Amino acid sequence: MSGPDSFRSARQADFDGIDALLCAAFAGRGEADLVQRLRAQGLIETEVVMPLGAGVAAYLALSRLVAPEGWLALAPLAVAPEWQGKRLGSRLLSGVMKLAAIKAQSVVVVGKPTFYQRAGFVFGGMQTPYPAEVVGVFGGAGCAAVYPAAFDGI
Repeated sequence: MSGPDSFRSARQADFDGIDALLCAAFAGRGEADLVQRLRAQGLIETEVVMPLGAGVAAYLALSRLVAPEGWLALAPLAVAPEWQGKRLGSRLLSGVMKLAAIKAQSVVVVGKPTFYQRAGFVFGGMQTPYPAEVVGVFGGAGCAAVYPAAFDGI
């Protein structure tokens, strides 16, 4: 089976597929519910999918932080379980971060440093509600990042 080879902006017709992907990739509703809260509050800046047939093989969202002004949070990045380990997540992340660099956007992520460092994230120096060793920043200097309430409990 040939896999997805490109990504595009998510469309409303993708939302059910994104929800299913997030539930499968994270074994629960937490991330899917986060995305729904962010959408409902108008906080998502960018949603990108790697479509595959009628479904979604990979997904990434960038949402606006409360502070610093103009900064974004990368969450979630998900790949369908059957496509994990095939570099879809790396390709999607790399493409989106190239666009962020062109737009001079600063992005904060909570995740595995060895994965996100390859895309240019620098770990350490950020003040967030999350453990410092798993918080990285792209295109900005360490500071205090204030997440919207939609992230509470994540």
